[in-house]
Amino acid sequence: MKTILSDKLPRILKNKKNLEKNLKVKITHRGKEVIITGKPEDEYVAEKIIDALNFGFPFANAMLIKTEDFLFEIINIKDHTKRGDLKSVRARLIGTQGQTLQNLTKLSESYFEIKDNQIGIIAPPENMGKSQEAVISIIRGSKQGNVYKFLEKNQNKPIGDLGLKE
Repeated sequence: MKTILSDKLPRILKNKKNLEKNLKVKITHRGKEVIITGKPEDEYVAEKIIDALNFGFPFANAMLIKTEDFLFEIINIKDHTKRGDLKSVRARLIGTQGQTLQNLTKLSESYFEIKDNQIGIIAPPENMGKSQEAVISIIRGSKQGNVYKFLEKNQNKPIGDLGLKE
């Protein structure tokens, strides 16, 4: 049994039936507490998904953690910059009309959300390191173009024919 404090309880309750069915857990709530009961491995996955929903990710993206074995990580902006003006750092991450986040999403095949002074990332395990490195580079002041170039250069290559098929 795991207990999670949730700021976005209505959002979780709206998707409660889907969560219970897909994650094979029982979800109850008392006040702002969400209580998850089930097998330990199912509880762990449910906890990660509920954390992602609390962070602000759409339900479909949060469910990728279960269905596609994606990872969910949170980066704290304050850990990677000494600037006092965190509003401008967040603005650099978002970009004009959200363009920087869109480009990061396309190039890294990951999903990003910004909440307060934190950035949430949902990504496949092989892309998580690159996604984190790209976000941290922008936080530290790298030009967006250089970060895009880094992501383009380090894209996963599709696995070609290994000679096993006839």
